[in-house]
Amino acid sequence: MNTRRFDQDLARIDTAHIADGLQNLKKKYPDFLDFWLDDLMRFGVKHAYTDQNPIIKDQVHMFLTYKDYRGLFDTVNKHFPDTRTMDESLQKGFQFWKFYYPQRSVPKIVYFVSGLNNWSVITVDTDIVGIGLDMYLGPDYPYYKSVGIPDYMAQSLKPEYAPVNVFKALYEAKHPFEAENRSLLDLMIQRGKEQYFTSKMIPFVPTATRFGFTDAQLEWCTKNEALIYNFFVKANLLYETNWSKILRYVNDGPDAAGMPKESPGNVGTWLGAQVVNAYVAKHQGMSLDSLFAITDAQTILQEGGYKPR
Repeated sequence: MNTRRFDQDLARIDTAHIADGLQNLKKKYPDFLDFWLDDLMRFGVKHAYTDQNPIIKDQVHMFLTYKDYRGLFDTVNKHFPDTRTMDESLQKGFQFWKFYYPQRSVPKIVYFVSGLNNWSVITVDTDIVGIGLDMYLGPDYPYYKSVGIPDYMAQSLKPEYAPVNVFKALYEAKHPFEAENRSLLDLMIQRGKEQYFTSKMIPFVPTATRFGFTDAQLEWCTKNEALIYNFFVKANLLYETNWSKILRYVNDGPDAAGMPKESPGNVGTWLGAQVVNAYVAKHQGMSLDSLFAITDAQTILQEGGYKPR
């Protein structure tokens, strides 16, 4: 597996000669530098690595010299003097990746910093996966709140969530999450397939971590599966397409609207995974691609014979 520390190389640029530093970075990161500068950070350098470029003189210079950003670089380097532990987890995941997809190459891994812009993982043409180390500094890192990251997301801002986010990003790059004009059942099955994929790629990661739940939230879901399903049925939500009513059940949140406070906000994703698991159990030997090719959520619900426990 190929890994590179873009964050460290960027931090080492001589800020008196930023254009020269970027030209050197371009040689080492021909496949990532422009994406980071223009697509991710929105600097708009547009390949003009010269001292006359006002974007480099102003915006890039500020990012590399402003004390808060320098402090962030230092904090990331302190937390991650190396990425050995994260690399080992990713390596294990990509061994499963090659088992299920022997014809696919393993993406290159680039570690970066984006100034707390909430880029935990990004993909570049599926050949490169970028991991924003500044989003894995732990829930107690004081500046997450200052940039508007809510408390319920804090538990996921730890290094052990990187493999989860990497394989979710790879899945979504191949199977984009489509929400427009979709019912809650559609969205639940979409998310359920994603969870099934990650369970195959990183089976060594705890289930609660894969869902972004606490252990208590996962236990609540397991004990209240019938309650969750019946809530959606009785509230006529399974076939509801109004985003304001349904997206909150398949996205992270402090809790599930209308359910006890012990419930996780993303409870619809968990239920969708149970429906997908039931379908797979009745179709032994089905390949991942065959499962993901099924676009009718109703088919998966009915032919899987899902019955909440």
